[in-house]
Amino acid sequence: MLLQEFGKRGLIHPPSFIYNNTMYLTQMGSVSYGVSSDSSDIDVYGFCIPPKHVTFPHLACVIPGFGKQPEQFTSWQQHHVQDVGAQKQYDFTIFSIVKFFDLAMANNPNVIDSIFTNRELVLHSTQVSELVRSHRREFLHKGSMAKLRGYAYAQLSKIRNKSNSSNPKRAADVQANGMDTKFAYHVARLVLQCEQILMEGDLDLMRNREILKDIRRGAWSLAELEDWFATKEKSLEIAHVNSKIPNVPNEDNLKSLLMKCLEMHYGDLSSAVKVDVDVVTMVAELETLVDRYRRML
Repeated sequence: MLLQEFGKRGLIHPPSFIYNNTMYLTQMGSVSYGVSSDSSDIDVYGFCIPPKHVTFPHLACVIPGFGKQPEQFTSWQQHHVQDVGAQKQYDFTIFSIVKFFDLAMANNPNVIDSIFTNRELVLHSTQVSELVRSHRREFLHKGSMAKLRGYAYAQLSKIRNKSNSSNPKRAADVQANGMDTKFAYHVARLVLQCEQILMEGDLDLMRNREILKDIRRGAWSLAELEDWFATKEKSLEIAHVNSKIPNVPNEDNLKSLLMKCLEMHYGDLSSAVKVDVDVVTMVAELETLVDRYRRML
């Protein structure tokens, strides 16, 4: 696996458990949208399952706020990792599976995109991550519109303010094209992804690559982008009203999926997770009633 290779070479320094407990790694960034160039950095996203006592600190009889607190882990990041031999630079972001699920349930754009990447971009996958990918559409809901549109507004604001003009490469882009074309293509990408989610309940990250390539090479002016964005905003409002996807995520279903993933890794979690006794009793009573009526038929 890439992490183990880079670790042996001293290029990365994650928590030690990450090497053998990472469930999923995929390339992200411009390559995942079909607009990368040979000089593009390689963004790697994924998730891991930390040691059991990290996920369930109560197992160590910890009292929150009293005395020594347990190790906590939500994510590990390391940027600008230079692989000199391959002349590539990597940015790594690996979440704990719990944080990953929480962000995906909120339709965080980067996290939700990472489970919709094309198969050839997946660098490492386990049974756990395959289960997550097979249920990836269950994370999508109408709340994605506010999230994605908000990110698009942020990118548009950066374009208007020429936020990266101090970066020589980006400044040259602004000078040549009247705007930062990387920010510009992200505006279009976010809007088009939002449209896909609302209308289809699915996400194909590569579908709009030709439009995104045009924008990135300077084929659109800022005025054209602004007009396009304004028109798309109106159509998104209609799509939001007519969309058949859920208004909010089904937290119970996603929690069950998360628990299944954790049990695939840890084994039985009955000693770690408290089940409501009333629910157990109710289920037992229902099973008894079903059996009784079945015998009567």
